[in-house]
Amino acid sequence: MAETSLSGSKSPARPDAIPEVLAQWSRVHPGLDLGPLGAFVALAHVYWLTAPRIERLMAEHGINRGLFDVLTVLRRTGADGVAPRQIARSLMLSGAGLTSRLDRLESDGFVLRHPDPHDGRGLQVRLTPNGRRLVDRILPRLIRLEAGLAKALSSEQLMRLTKLLDLWAASVQPASRSIAARRRGMTRSARPKRVRS
Repeated sequence: MAETSLSGSKSPARPDAIPEVLAQWSRVHPGLDLGPLGAFVALAHVYWLTAPRIERLMAEHGINRGLFDVLTVLRRTGADGVAPRQIARSLMLSGAGLTSRLDRLESDGFVLRHPDPHDGRGLQVRLTPNGRRLVDRILPRLIRLEAGLAKALSSEQLMRLTKLLDLWAASVQPASRSIAARRRGMTRSARPKRVRS
């Protein structure tokens, strides 16, 4: 598979075709059931080919896709404030990962963190007017860009693909949560117990 750089202005080269990748592995391991390998390779190819173009659009506005995702969660909820844990859950981020993004967005004047009126120990995050204007300025351009990147598919194909990917994601999420829970349990069990004197 071709390696693709996320930097530079040129469009990335086309990676190896999926049938070619599968045929090569079949020759190397003729008895191996490749199963869903082709689907995972295709997902990787789509990401490699589209991510640099989306990041270039974001860079024109001084942010990146990760920061924009936080802003869009706040914008689409239409709420006066959203708890950080809700944002982290929507984007599948750790608390530390979200905090670093919020720090950047707050320093740039796009979000504000304030006490949660319903929870004295909690916080809520809301868009500033500048943050709202930034989302509304980028979103139409992003949708046009994504439409161009998906133009080879008909509306019906896109709808079917979206449903299939959503089904796939939903089937993976419970396993991811159970793995995370087991890891937390292992971490707790690994902690040394206090010995009372």
